[in-house]
Amino acid sequence: MLEFLPIEVREGLEAARKRDQKRRSRLRVKVGDAVFPVLRFWDNGFALDADFSPGKLRGLVDVYDGSRHAFQCLIVASSIDDGELVCDFKRATAVTERAPLDFWRDENAPVGYLAKQ
Repeated sequence: MLEFLPIEVREGLEAARKRDQKRRSRLRVKVGDAVFPVLRFWDNGFALDADFSPGKLRGLVDVYDGSRHAFQCLIVASSIDDGELVCDFKRATAVTERAPLDFWRDENAPVGYLAKQ
């Protein structure tokens, strides 16, 4: 149905749709010093605006939800589709505040030990 509209109207509708998606999404992708807003995010990928992002994106990137560091993603493929840079990632690791333990911690273990005097 949009093909019957003049080209200026179609471009205006597309720009309004992208602006609305940017406003709704709090997610941002940080690559080095550059920050790009995420339009859509799903289980194994996300989409950025192709006009304001690099042509191809690959490697390790950081995903922020507002100011909170949410994920570290390893991007393996990216392509431009309908004005969006669609990035597929191999893994998305949730960022935690503490380092993961490499040993099993007993639930009934003492909190601390008293020194001999």
